[in-house]
Amino acid sequence: MSPLAPVFPCRLVAAQGAERLDRFLTEALGAPGLSRTAVQRAIAMDLVRVDGKPGAAGQRLAAGAVIEVDGVPRAEGPSLEPEPIPLRVVYEDEHLAVIDKPRGLVVHPAAGSPRGTLVNALLARYGVLEGMAAEDAAQQPARGALEFGDDVRPGIVHRLDKDTTGLLVVARSAEAGAGLRRQIGQRTMVREYLALVRGSPRERLRIDAPIGRAPDRKRMAVVAGGRHACTHVRCVERLGSTAAPYTLCEVRLETGRTHQIRVHLAFCGFPVAADPLYGRPEADRVAGLELQGQALHAFRLSFQHPVTGLALSFEAPIPPDLAQALDRLREG
Repeated sequence: MSPLAPVFPCRLVAAQGAERLDRFLTEALGAPGLSRTAVQRAIAMDLVRVDGKPGAAGQRLAAGAVIEVDGVPRAEGPSLEPEPIPLRVVYEDEHLAVIDKPRGLVVHPAAGSPRGTLVNALLARYGVLEGMAAEDAAQQPARGALEFGDDVRPGIVHRLDKDTTGLLVVARSAEAGAGLRRQIGQRTMVREYLALVRGSPRERLRIDAPIGRAPDRKRMAVVAGGRHACTHVRCVERLGSTAAPYTLCEVRLETGRTHQIRVHLAFCGFPVAADPLYGRPEADRVAGLELQGQALHAFRLSFQHPVTGLALSFEAPIPPDLAQALDRLREG
């Protein structure tokens, strides 16, 4: 097997100057789990050229510089081993499963979370998922970076953040995976969330604002030139006090960008309660909310069964910490 990821070679252009080559490539290649160390290895192996000359990790790029990348060396990643992690399975058949994901569970292996994920739990329950041969089920070695790619997320067609609770569907067969992804791409799969936000938004919001990497590179943000993202918000219940208002909202995704709901609501001035990246969790604690993570719950999921054609719709109960926070706010 070649030591290089199959998406290469590729050609990139630096839109702005003064950025280090290794930082630029880590961001521009944008693969889940791609580390700066892996990029630096590629540069050291003369796999990267800047304006036709071998690059150096710390060199500063000029605006308009052309960067050619032959590949990124594969590195040892985690093993896809079955792990007996309890799951709440809402629905399952030979083609797919709908899971009510708890807070704190990462969906698939990635940098910093090589094991203990939903994928590991699914392998323990089902043995084989979409994209895996039966003989690979017990242990499927992850291949390098672009090292945390499809080989460590079999069956995953959409994701929830680690501390976002609620429903997601996983594919057990190739036919189901293709059909589910088609529905996501055509926006016929309905994904609805409950979000407890700080503030008092108007009754309905349509947030259409592009999302990309924030300048600090640690978060996502609404940025010019980002990917198209659209979120629909409907207020359900006004809570809290005049001094510290909160609102329970129903949120529907039209697109599915990383952290989309959290970024869009914060951008509009209504951050999700207890959101450690985009909100003010310290203020939420002062308000008496003992939330274990951002107050975002994927409560409803509707789609057409990709094999049988049957219309399916599921709802997940509100997690206990969010239910307690709502009760606290209703008590005033």
